[in-house]
Amino acid sequence: SSDVCSSDLQTDGYAGYDNAAKGVGVRAGCWAHLRRYFVDAVKVNKLDPVAAEFVAEMDKLFAVDREAAEAKLTAADRYLLRREKAALIVEKIREKLLFAKNTVLPKSKLGEAIAYALAQWPRMIVFLDHAEIELSNNLAENSMRPVAVGRKNWIHVGSVDAGPRVAAILSVVGTCRRLEIPVREYLNDVLPGLADRKAAQLAELTPMAWKLRRSG
Repeated sequence: SSDVCSSDLQTDGYAGYDNAAKGVGVRAGCWAHLRRYFVDAVKVNKLDPVAAEFVAEMDKLFAVDREAAEAKLTAADRYLLRREKAALIVEKIREKLLFAKNTVLPKSKLGEAIAYALAQWPRMIVFLDHAEIELSNNLAENSMRPVAVGRKNWIHVGSVDAGPRVAAILSVVGTCRRLEIPVREYLNDVLPGLADRKAAQLAELTPMAWKLRRSG
């Protein structure tokens, strides 16, 4: 299993992410988003067993990762578990997709779900080779949910340049929370004298680098 680095990216299929993905080492897909397409197809036609079968198979994938989490497996062991169990499920889903694409209306909800899945497929199977990658990017999305909720309140935050700055601040704060770093303590440590730092030194100030120094 290859390690995932900071230049890797996990997204759904939204085209807006394509520019951000240029030059990344690994780009992985999100199974939660893919599953949502098929859930929508089930809602449209509850009597259609095909869409429900896809949802059920994807639920089995998440069950494999729950098993790994409950057993507190290392990344190496999760890689082996996925190869043993998840790879078979993934191949079954792929076979069903290829068969079903010729039997459903392309413009139907199920047809759109199948087309999306096949278009995203190379990204959907990346997790099998990279144990550190989660099945979905729900954790990242949930950490940004306050941004979506408060967007209207911040519409006059300052200027056009303010958006990227706010995004950078929220990214740092979200990373601290993800790494269980005290945000106030981290900021009090790295902000003083930041303007006098050279660009080459910035990598030493990331939340991960800060945490490693403190734990070492």
